Amino acid sequence: MDVIDAKEFRELSAVELEQKLRDVRDELLKLKLRASSGPLENPARIRRLRRQVAIGETVRTESLRKQVSPGVERTP
Repeated sequence: MDVIDAKEFRELSAVELEQKLRDVRDELLKLKLRASSGPLENPARIRRLRRQVAIGETVRTESLRKQVSPGVERTP
């Protein structure tokens, strides 16, 4: 699985985003299970997958907020 960024997550539909998050979480779980039984070839992959989940969740939350209040823009 390749690494995708926030821009690519935002281009996905809601259904595709949920599926992508599920896939990344599944891969992360499998990788963690493999790590518990011995050394990994690429242990940094766990960190990248965790970040992808976080980015995906952030994008999902953003889209849900836009659906709830589409006319209101938040300023930092």
